[in-house]
Amino acid sequence: MTATLLIELLTEELPPKALEKLAASFADTITDELKKLQFVASNVQSHVFASPRRLAVQIPDVAAIQPEQHSVRRGPAVASGMKDGQPTPALAGFARSCGVEVSQLTTVHDGKQDVYAHESTKAGESLSAVLSGIVATALKKLPAPKLMRWGDLDVQFVRPVHGLMMLHGEQVVAGEVLGLQSGNVTRGHRFLSAGDVTIPSADAYPRTLAEEGKVIASFLARRELVRQRLSHAAAKLNATIAAPDALFDEVTGLVEWPVVLEAGFEAEFLNVPQECLILTMQQNQKYFPLLDAQGKLMNRFLLVSNLEAADPRFIIGGNERVLRARLSDAKFFYEQDQKHRLDSRLPRLEHVVYHNKIGNQLERVTRLSSIAAAIAGKLGADSSLAGRAAYLAKADLVSDMVGEFPELQGIMGRYYARLDGEDDVVADAIEGHYHPRFAGDSLPQGAIATAVALADKLETIVGIWGIGLIPTGDKDPFALRRAALGVLRMVLEQPLDLKALISDAAAAFPAGLLSATVVDEVYAFCLERLKNYLANDYKGDEIDAVLALAPTQLNEVGAILAAVAQFKALPEAATLAAANKRVKNILKKTEGDIAAVNPVLFAEDAERALFAAVEALAPAVDAKFAAHDFAGALTQLASLRAPVDAFFDGVMVMADDLAVRANRIALLARLAALFNRVADISLLAE
Repeated sequence: MTATLLIELLTEELPPKALEKLAASFADTITDELKKLQFVASNVQSHVFASPRRLAVQIPDVAAIQPEQHSVRRGPAVASGMKDGQPTPALAGFARSCGVEVSQLTTVHDGKQDVYAHESTKAGESLSAVLSGIVATALKKLPAPKLMRWGDLDVQFVRPVHGLMMLHGEQVVAGEVLGLQSGNVTRGHRFLSAGDVTIPSADAYPRTLAEEGKVIASFLARRELVRQRLSHAAAKLNATIAAPDALFDEVTGLVEWPVVLEAGFEAEFLNVPQECLILTMQQNQKYFPLLDAQGKLMNRFLLVSNLEAADPRFIIGGNERVLRARLSDAKFFYEQDQKHRLDSRLPRLEHVVYHNKIGNQLERVTRLSSIAAAIAGKLGADSSLAGRAAYLAKADLVSDMVGEFPELQGIMGRYYARLDGEDDVVADAIEGHYHPRFAGDSLPQGAIATAVALADKLETIVGIWGIGLIPTGDKDPFALRRAALGVLRMVLEQPLDLKALISDAAAAFPAGLLSATVVDEVYAFCLERLKNYLANDYKGDEIDAVLALAPTQLNEVGAILAAVAQFKALPEAATLAAANKRVKNILKKTEGDIAAVNPVLFAEDAERALFAAVEALAPAVDAKFAAHDFAGALTQLASLRAPVDAFFDGVMVMADDLAVRANRIALLARLAALFNRVADISLLAE
């Protein structure tokens, strides 16, 4: 007999940010364990439920009794199991361990040889015999590092647990987990439910809980309902909601019966930068700010209540009072911060430690200023503006507003710079220099902001790496990988030499502070990150071929990769790549310097023909390369297929005459240099 299985754990309020992950882990482990034990089909799909006070899973077509279990235990090889007609000690011991005589053993083939085996069949276990253990295993595997105890019990869980429900169809599956006996009774909404809720069957769980307990058990259904109701309320105000997906998820984890309400605050608070108000509403109160058609914050907002009331005025009024206090704090911080110019805050950065081996933030902004000015010059921008922006970039770290909301660093610096009368480009660069902050984030806009952003990230990578704090496989406490990716994304868009930028950043530090090899190591680190970044759009061998030449002008990498892909599609490409690989291997074995090619020493027509073809083609390849026509340069090389094939078919490179041998190696070196102007073609060989 099969029926739907329901397991629910009734708890105190679970962490809202982790709720969906906890529920998924709980459901997945239970489902996987049932599949292993053959209580369900391997393709069964479970239904996950999660609310602030419960984790639950519903699995269809679960058997009440496990199928018969057939097992085969393998023993010694048949060839060595008997000696002089008698079982060897190994075979006799194997039979004893199986509880049978040697004569009762069978033989099977294990893929290599025939072996003795013991085959047995036992009746399947009942669901009630294993389910408690499966649930206990699922709880141990939950991604919850912090556990707690409650009452006088010795058990631990994320939050105190008050109920366990295990239903197979309409039948309660007897069992005990965390000191609780299973049943078919749960609790509904903490305030809206009339009392305990009896679940008549596993299939009736979500419907009964919603109708009698005022709980929408499905996290996904509840989140969709929250979105729909919020969108409907915002549409009535001709507004859009300013909220990340994470806020929708968190609010869904806070409510069991979502009710959307509209509230407001005094218009005077709109004089505070809207980023501050939005962050206050989202982060502190879990409210949903509203923007008008121009993207300006409105003094109305939406909240999701966990209570349904005939007259919601008291709920709305209470939330407005709480928010008013928060907005008053933000207004106070903003007004206090305006009493001091940004540049007057710089001395306080001396007391903010950046790293004890590298110095404080004041020393750091001095370095940033010089690095940013140099980069701006390379971009043809105003170096003095870049230096000024970099010098002020960290000043808002010691402001009251950023002290309360660290997420506003850079944003508040931009506002305060404008209030101080700084150039708009400087103000925008103060905010923009933190970009890109994460994968997919926007790049800083304009040359000044780009210069400061590059200076900030390069100074971090070079400084931290240079004092020996190199990222490991699982640890990167200073986020150097993320900083390197940010640098790469900017340099891919700009005509800048990456290695020169790294060198400039290293030069800004006091002599002897950083390791002597930091420039080369950071450059190699960046190329490795670039390889990973490009892997989404290009093939591995194409990326390897381009990066093997250690390019420093990364804004050309995209065009070079496209050219390599185009070359790879040519019918001559495979042969030329293989020949180039052969040339590369020969040159690896060459000791000493390679002299220039001497045509007088040619002994074969094939080597004369190859030399003539290379010399004739070189000016055209050089011209294409100089014009950044990388595809054209590689296409030119296709004409070398015939003379290259003829050379390797008719010429012995390692000739007995040492002068002839050296000359042929020189010819191959000349050929390799021509081929590798754009990329290392040998790496395209299969």
